[in-house]
Amino acid sequence: MADRIGMHTPLVEMDGDEMTRIIWALVKEHLIEPFVELRTEYFDLGLKERERTRDRVTTDAAAAIKAYGVGVKCATITPNEERVKEYGLTEMYKSPNGTIRAILDGTVFRAPILCKGIVPFIPTWKKPITIARHAYGDIYRNTESLAEEGTKAELVLTDRNGAETRLPIHGFAGSGGIVQGIHNTDASIASFARACMNYSLDTKQDLWFAAKDTISKSYDRRFRDIFDEVFEGGYREKFKAAGIAYSYTLIDDAVARVIRSEGGFVWACKNYDGDVMSDMVATAFGSLAMMTSVLVSPQGYYEYEAAHGTVQRHYYKHLKGEATSTNAAATLFAWTGALRKRGELDGLPRLADFAGKLESAAAGTIEDGVMTGDLYELSTLPNKKKVGTEAFLLEVAKRIRALPY
Repeated sequence: MADRIGMHTPLVEMDGDEMTRIIWALVKEHLIEPFVELRTEYFDLGLKERERTRDRVTTDAAAAIKAYGVGVKCATITPNEERVKEYGLTEMYKSPNGTIRAILDGTVFRAPILCKGIVPFIPTWKKPITIARHAYGDIYRNTESLAEEGTKAELVLTDRNGAETRLPIHGFAGSGGIVQGIHNTDASIASFARACMNYSLDTKQDLWFAAKDTISKSYDRRFRDIFDEVFEGGYREKFKAAGIAYSYTLIDDAVARVIRSEGGFVWACKNYDGDVMSDMVATAFGSLAMMTSVLVSPQGYYEYEAAHGTVQRHYYKHLKGEATSTNAAATLFAWTGALRKRGELDGLPRLADFAGKLESAAAGTIEDGVMTGDLYELSTLPNKKKVGTEAFLLEVAKRIRALPY
């Protein structure tokens, strides 16, 4: 075995919750630390630590990403009422992902990990579909409230001179209800548009943007107008030279077109749409655990993460001492993405090359027929074998040890 690969600048490491926390430690133990002299600034974003620090740890982690440029994040719990009771929380903390994305104001790009034998549920899909998700605003930074019967809800805008504009939302006569307010900014939407267009140029893929401006004539229409302005202001000729196209369509039409397509494009979505559609695309390609995810900020900060949740059901099995067969691919690819980017930014080609070889070893393990339970149910390979969580990672380790790095 060759000497371990050195690092210069630390990665910002953000630990998480439940089964993915277990996988996080296993990936480091078996696939990274034996090969890389790993340097990280560690933040525990597990729910217990978020409670202890009243969620300050999350904002501290985001600040560290700004300082070091690259972060890698484990999946975390976004608590609901049941989780508040389970963990004895003093409040229902917001999504750590939402908090970090709001601070970094970036775009999330999610694309499937393709392996031989894992056939998409949509038979026409031949190429990856990348979801570009706006990572700021909308319901993730909302203000919401229950409204008692008799409440009158208004949208109040106060301009810089103190003048108010009041727009009626609803009068809750005869029944209580719910109300929420969401926002976005022109600057963030423009950054989102530029990030999507740059990504499309880098990958030589068409770009779609989809919203619902026929219904949301101010909010969604503003997104559409800004995308058009950014495209016409600096990207039309670049797209033409690259042989790719930009198009806008309604979100419901886009869903129909995606299903009929062969893939091979970037689909830009508003924050909530991207959250939902990335899970749909991931599942249709095979598994939520076979999806890469990276947040790219306009300032050049990068945050890599697993695109799925904390796998609560498997975690409870693990606590009982029962065997688990949890797919670690998305967590592994979060680490490889961060290591590759760290190597690129710091001029360490050996580190970047190792990340690529580790990805190839993981995909090769699956294509050799060794896989976790979710993929075993999907794979069309004739000689496949279902293995446990740690056993899969050990198989990947065997393959990476056989490669020069």
